[in-house]
Amino acid sequence: MATIQKRKSSYLIRVSCGYDTKGKQIIQSMTWKPDESMTPKQIEKELKRQSVLFEEACMKGFQSKAVKFETFCEEWFEDYAKTNLRNTTYERLLQLRGRIYPVIGHIRMDKITPRQIQTFVNSLSKEGANERTGKPLAPKTIRHNLSLISDVFSYAVKMGVVAENPCSKVTIPKGEVKEKQIYTPAEVEKFLTLLNDEPLKYRTFFYLMIYSGFRRGEMLGLEWKDVDFDNNIISVRRTSNYTAKKGVYTDTTKTKRSQRTLKFPQFIMDMLKEYKEEQDAEALRLADRWVETDRLYVKWDGRPMQNGTPYFWLGEFCEKHDLPFYGLHSFRHLFCSLLVNQGVDIVTVSGALGHSCVSTTSNVYCHMFQEAQAKVSDAVANALDFSKNKEPKVC
Repeated sequence: MATIQKRKSSYLIRVSCGYDTKGKQIIQSMTWKPDESMTPKQIEKELKRQSVLFEEACMKGFQSKAVKFETFCEEWFEDYAKTNLRNTTYERLLQLRGRIYPVIGHIRMDKITPRQIQTFVNSLSKEGANERTGKPLAPKTIRHNLSLISDVFSYAVKMGVVAENPCSKVTIPKGEVKEKQIYTPAEVEKFLTLLNDEPLKYRTFFYLMIYSGFRRGEMLGLEWKDVDFDNNIISVRRTSNYTAKKGVYTDTTKTKRSQRTLKFPQFIMDMLKEYKEEQDAEALRLADRWVETDRLYVKWDGRPMQNGTPYFWLGEFCEKHDLPFYGLHSFRHLFCSLLVNQGVDIVTVSGALGHSCVSTTSNVYCHMFQEAQAKVSDAVANALDFSKNKEPKVC
């Protein structure tokens, strides 16, 4: 039963919600202030209605006011995120707590408003938000921060801790959209030419990236049983990832559609055969010091290659040869760009990239498809562009 206490021009409504694990009684309360125009009888009737509604809400668990965001977020990490998210995603979200907790971690879940979250999100797009560079955070990083808060609140709604998710009313400020950095045809030609003088391991690695658009984790997860030399095809079946806690570990692909098979030119397959012979010879030389993992890309002793190794190798290679360094993922963008410019349809491009759905491809590479469509229009216009001195023949 709710208890009501008059306080000058307002009323304090209190409801007992049982006891916590330490035997302390849990009391939820709210303040209701009647409109000045209401009569005593109207106030009495409305006060009774408010107390009943509040008590029902408490019994449904919608008013768990004692739970602060930080406390509940840690519960979400332990009870939900740890078992349902990929390790790389879980580790990345853990790092976001350092920005979020100082702002809303100390506030009760039911007291956090859309305005507070909006203010926090806006602050991330201002100068100085990135402590390392002094610049605003990237739009993608801002989305990650908001997504974490939203996921926690969505879980809280399911658990009956709050009635709604305040993040549904929050918008991410429009930041400057940066075009994806992609190597030009001349730069790619120079890169591949210089690559011919490098170790076979890295030669095959970057040729495969350019001709497949495979993600880094997918490349490092490739095993020799995934390579079909008879039919010149390679299949993606797993990924190799890294976190500070687990080190290098094998995981499933990002999505089911990421498990895919692509066909490669004969010269790349010949290069892989040569690389396989080289690796087998090294395994034979090292004897019992070699750790058999069946991986294509390994350390000196056969263990899976560290995820950062190809990234840092590429950085040193580009610096040595005065080439721009765009990171490993730029080769995935290059692969997509080459397909789009050759007129490959979006469904096929999406399948080759291993995206979960076509809309992902469309959203990520929207500008590429727009440019390709513009070229189609130009081609038609050029084909029908008659000079002023020449009229079309009429048959």
